[in-house]
Amino acid sequence: MNNNPNQADARDASVERELNELKQQYESLRDRKVRTEQDVANLTEQLETLKKQAEAEYGTSDMEELQALLEQKRQQNEEAVARYREHIAAIQADLAKVENGTEER
Repeated sequence: MNNNPNQADARDASVERELNELKQQYESLRDRKVRTEQDVANLTEQLETLKKQAEAEYGTSDMEELQALLEQKRQQNEEAVARYREHIAAIQADLAKVENGTEER
């Protein structure tokens, strides 16, 4: 057994430093835990709000049903754009006929 006071002091100082570092790590982890718990609570509240909003607007908050509704709306939009494109093409064709008829006179 070594009874050198300098070595004992050095060991004590080393243990004290490590203890202080561990305390700091603990405090940091505790703070992270509190922040994470707050984030989870906030996100849970936001999720519930969004579910209620989806229920009110679309009649469901089920993701698969919402995806199906979205796909249905996309198809409707594509069909509407196609009809509009055809309408514009018909107007252009009619206008060309009028312009060509006027030019022939």
